Amino acid sequence: MKNYKLLLLSGCIGLASLTSCDKFLDKPLENQQRSEEINYKNTALMYQPVSGVYRSASDDNLVHWIDLSIRCMRDDDFQQGAPSPTDNPELMAIKSFQRDVTVQSYWGLNQSWISYYSLAITANNALMELDLFAAQIPADNAKDQALNRQYKAEVRFLRAYAHLMASRIFGDVPILFDSSDIARLTTIHKSSAQEVRKFILDEMNACIQDLPAIRPNEATTHKGAITKYSALLLKAKVAADLAGNDNGSAYWDDVLASTDEIINSNKFSLHSDFYQLFKIPGKLSNESLFELQYSDFGLPTGDIVRPGVDWGTFFKWQGPAGEQKGSAINGAGWIPPSQDIVNFLTERGDLTRLNTTILHCGIDGKPDTYKETPSGDKVYGNVHGIKYFNGKSYLPTSQMTAGRLEYGANNNVRILRYPDVLLLNAEAKVRKGQNGDTPFNLVRGRAKMPTITGVNLTQILDERRAEFACEWWGERFNDLVRTGRAQQVFGSKFVPGQSESIPIPQTQIDTNPNFK
Repeated sequence: MKNYKLLLLSGCIGLASLTSCDKFLDKPLENQQRSEEINYKNTALMYQPVSGVYRSASDDNLVHWIDLSIRCMRDDDFQQGAPSPTDNPELMAIKSFQRDVTVQSYWGLNQSWISYYSLAITANNALMELDLFAAQIPADNAKDQALNRQYKAEVRFLRAYAHLMASRIFGDVPILFDSSDIARLTTIHKSSAQEVRKFILDEMNACIQDLPAIRPNEATTHKGAITKYSALLLKAKVAADLAGNDNGSAYWDDVLASTDEIINSNKFSLHSDFYQLFKIPGKLSNESLFELQYSDFGLPTGDIVRPGVDWGTFFKWQGPAGEQKGSAINGAGWIPPSQDIVNFLTERGDLTRLNTTILHCGIDGKPDTYKETPSGDKVYGNVHGIKYFNGKSYLPTSQMTAGRLEYGANNNVRILRYPDVLLLNAEAKVRKGQNGDTPFNLVRGRAKMPTITGVNLTQILDERRAEFACEWWGERFNDLVRTGRAQQVFGSKFVPGQSESIPIPQTQIDTNPNFK
C-alpha cells in the first residue's frame, strides 16, 4: 500500500451534507434508456455503473456554476465573479487571496468540496458494482474480464480527476479510496498536494494498460469515453506539477514519455478551425482527450441530456448579461474575461484566439448599442461595467436547434485537449535541454501565429496562456504556481506557501478537525 492518507468511503455514507446512496446502475448511459433491473451475470449491463459516473461529472459535479466561478477566480484571465463585484464579495475575497472567516465560511466553497467528493464517492460505488459483475464472469471469459478492467479504469480516471480539481483548489485534501471501512470518516487526515498527485500518477500507471489505444471519439460502447491517451495526459499533467520548476526532476521524464506516446500514436490532430472548436462542429473532435457530453437530440423542446446544463450551471452562467432584446445569446454574465487577457492577446497579435476567447458587447452603460459576433449575433451593452464575455462558452444562434433558446444547449464542455499534450511535450524537452520547436509551433500554426525558432520556457508558458485562456479548469493559475511565477504576476497579495490554495470549508473542519 502506498503511503497515502485514504478517506475510506463505501455505500450510503458521506462528508458533511454529502451523501451517495444511489444504485448507480440507475444512471442512464448517454443517448440510451436507463436500466430498470440489475443482473450481475448479464455483462451487457456492465457499463451502466460507468455511465453513472460520467453522468455525475456532467450533472453538476464538474460544471456547477459556483465550482466554475471559484476555479476561475484566481486566474488573471478573469475580471471578477458576479456581474457586480459587490454581488458576491466572497469571490472577490478569493481573488484577493484572502483566507479569513468570510472565505472559509463561504457556502460556495463547501459546495465545491461536495461536488468533487460526490464524484469520487460515485466512482467508488461504481467500482464496487463492477466488482459484483467481475465475480460473475467465468474464469475462461477473457474478453469480459478485460472489459471489466477497462470500465474500472475509466471510473478510476474520473475519480482521479475529481481529486486533482479538489487539490487545485484546497491544496492538501483527503484521498477517497474504495473500501467498506466507514469508521474513520470523521478522523481521517489530509494528504499533501504532492501525495494527491502521486496517487493520481500511480492510478494512471495502473489504468493505462487496461484502456484502449484509441481516441475518445473512436470508442464504441460510449463514444467520447476515457481512453489510454486520456490517462497518459492526466499522468503528464500531474507529473509536471510534481516536477515544478526543477528542470532536473525525474518527473519531466514522465511528462516527456507520456506526451511522446500520445503524439507518436498519430491518433490526434488539431481541429482546423479554432473558433469552431468550441462550438457544435468541434464536439468530440480529433483533438479531444476528455469532454463532457450533452445533447438535445435535435428536438425543439424537452430536457437536454445532461439535464443540469442550463441556467445556473455552465454555459448560461457565462452568457452575456443585460437586456439582450429577446436573443438567445444571453445569460448571467459571471466570470467575464479581464482586460489583462484582452491586452495580452491583442499585443501578441493573436487575433484568432482573441476573436474566439473574447465575446465583445455594446458600449458600457449603453444597452442599445451592440457588437456583432463573427457568427452574426448581436451582443448588446449592459449597465454592469462588463465589456467582454467568454467567447469559448458562446454558441451562435445559427448552431442552435430550431426552437431552443437555452444558451449553450447541445454543446459539450471541453476539458482535456491535444494542445496540452503538445505544449507539455515542448516544455519537457526544453527543460531537458532539447529542442521543443516542433510541438510548440504546431499549436501556434493553428492560431495563425508565426513560427518561433529555439523556443524557451517563457514563450511556452505564454503560449499555454494564449491557448487555454478563459477555459474553466484553472490551468493559468496552476501554471503560475508550479513554475514559481505567481507572485511575479499577482504581487505582494500572493504569499508563497499560503496563497496556492483556498482554506478547506469550515463546515468540513467542524465535521473532522483533522482538516484544519
